[in-house]
Amino acid sequence: MTITMPIAQARSKLTKLPQQLHNQDTLTITSRGKPVLAVIPWELYESITDTLEIMGDASLMKLVRQGIKELRQGKGVSWDKAKRQLGL
Repeated sequence: MTITMPIAQARSKLTKLPQQLHNQDTLTITSRGKPVLAVIPWELYESITDTLEIMGDASLMKLVRQGIKELRQGKGVSWDKAKRQLGL
């Protein structure tokens, strides 16, 4: 869920925002009615930065695309089989 709040209100509530926002909530902070900042849960921020890092790595993206292609061709391996092969 996205919550929208004017910057003046966000400023006065800043120290209480972590308790008021739930893990899934994002906060859009506005100035003069226009969005200027986004406050997101830390886990979401980490996941976005990890995704951007992966997408920025050409060799890693090549492997991801190859894996997707193999899955579409039915060459996937079950989780149980993968764990056995990895000795987990």
